[in-house]
Amino acid sequence: MSEITKVALDAMGGDNAPKAIIQGALDVITKRQDIHVFLVGKEKIIEEELNKHEYPKEQISIVNATEIIETAEPPVMAIRRKKDSSIVVAMNMVKTGQADAFVSAGSSGAILVGGQVLVGRIKGVERPPLAPLIPTKNGVSLLIDCGANVDARPSHLVQFAKMGSIYMKNVIGIDNPKVAIVNIGAEEEKGNALVKETFPLLKACEDINFIGSIEAREIPHGEADVIVCEAFVGNVILKLFEGVGSTLISQIKNGLMTNVRSKIGALLVKPTLKETLKKFDASEYGGAPLLGLNGLVVKTHGNSTAKEVANSIIQCVTFKEQRINDKIKETIQKKVE
Repeated sequence: MSEITKVALDAMGGDNAPKAIIQGALDVITKRQDIHVFLVGKEKIIEEELNKHEYPKEQISIVNATEIIETAEPPVMAIRRKKDSSIVVAMNMVKTGQADAFVSAGSSGAILVGGQVLVGRIKGVERPPLAPLIPTKNGVSLLIDCGANVDARPSHLVQFAKMGSIYMKNVIGIDNPKVAIVNIGAEEEKGNALVKETFPLLKACEDINFIGSIEAREIPHGEADVIVCEAFVGNVILKLFEGVGSTLISQIKNGLMTNVRSKIGALLVKPTLKETLKKFDASEYGGAPLLGLNGLVVKTHGNSTAKEVANSIIQCVTFKEQRINDKIKETIQKKVE
């Protein structure tokens, strides 16, 4: 049997906690024997939810944490003051090696701060970026950064490109992934100061397959495998991507139910349409890893369903098996030394 991957799961984080979080964990362990989940949070609440289910008990452990970091709390203060929160307790498990990875749908700010302060950055990594997979016509692309570093420097973006390439090659299986920087045009001289300064650095980087600039409208076409940008731009792209996608899916469904003729047509195309729309369902791709840390931290959507939680846990297995952190260390520290 494969080596067990130990995941510390924030049972109290997110809009649908603890029910959807715990259900996601149970969905995974009933199908896979190579995963052990530590449910971190208020013990009594977790036990009450678990008692409603039948599951392989040897694959679940409860780790009591008496506090919860709320979304509106100042992240730095919350991490410092709430030492017994589910986020802090779970991250410390990753730091000490009790767990291989941490997954949470909780406070983004606290997860970003905790990842750097508690888990810590790999030596040589200047800033850890959040890197979600987004669906495209050709499969998926990695958007890096989408929320961690709104005032990034050119050297940060170069490291994002390197780490993103490692992730796409080893986790997604894309050989020599194409890297592009988000810009307002294809010409090298276009863009703001950050893009203009970063472009030649990426162009000269031997560790990546840099193809130049990419405009936002080209991202859904899958023109690049790694989409490099600072977090403000990345977050806008991600939110717009999700909003347009959900709106289009809703409108398509409404249109198919307009009249008798459209309903008959809907029955005919339902199998194909369902499979196509599934590719644009964010929950299929798990969460966004915070790359460049000494351990794996994965942030899922605040409104994550059990499916997204389950896929995020499975994502951790691939990350560990492919030794992503070791490969990032080798690439980044090669330049440092």
